[in-house]
Order: sequence, then structure tokens, then C-alpha cells
Amino acid sequence: MKYLILILIPFLSFSQQDVPEKYWIDDSGFEKAINTNEAFGDDQTKPVIVEFWAKFNEVNCFADWDKLKDVTYYRVDIAKAPEAKKKYRVRMAPTLIIFKDGIKEVVFKAGLDLMLPADLNKIQEAINEINTASQF
Repeated sequence: MKYLILILIPFLSFSQQDVPEKYWIDDSGFEKAINTNEAFGDDQTKPVIVEFWAKFNEVNCFADWDKLKDVTYYRVDIAKAPEAKKKYRVRMAPTLIIFKDGIKEVVFKAGLDLMLPADLNKIQEAINEINTASQF
């Protein structure tokens, strides 16, 4: 049994997908990232989803971020974005907030068990609803 555990340890450490550096934001770029409203009334902007992440709970991060469609994704380390954490009242990590033109639309936050209660389908459904609503 202990040999099986030793074999699985490397796979467990890579079970969460790494998010490339270009998707990480902090307080200095937060407002610019969520305010995607273009000049001249361009209504073709995508919603922005921001995952508030914490190193202590990285095992429960939103691993399916790269499967989301019709949305721009960013991840924020809550230790490096105290202003955004305070402004959006982030108390648990992970917390996902979907913004449209800088306005908070939907929030998914971890419970006391530190696990996100929403899966890829539920989050994608919320994104689709925001995109549909902005067509009118």
C-alpha cells in the first residue's frame, strides 16, 4: 500500500492545472481587467470571471478554468490583492465572481469545507445567461 501512495504522490501534485502568468492579476490591474466595456458602445464584450485563489487551499481551486467558453478568465491571489478582496467581500477561497462591464453579476463562493459548490456546468450556465441577457 505504501508503494502505491509513493507512486501516486507525483500525480496528486499535478492534479490541478497550472494557470499561466498572463491570467494572474493583482490590485494594480484588477479594475482594468474587469472593466471591459469598449468605447463607442460595443456590446460584444465578454463577461469576465475572476477566481479569488489562496495558496493554502490550492487543492480546491477551480481546475476547469480553461474549459469555460465566451468569458475572459483571471485568477487573483488574495494575498496579493487585499483591496479587491475587501471591496468584493471575499471571505473564502476559492470564490468566483462573474463581471459584465465592471459590474458584479454572479458570485460562487466556497463553503466552510473550503470547496466550491459549483461545477463547470453550473458556472458555464451562469455565463451563458449573462451573455444572453446582454444581447437585448
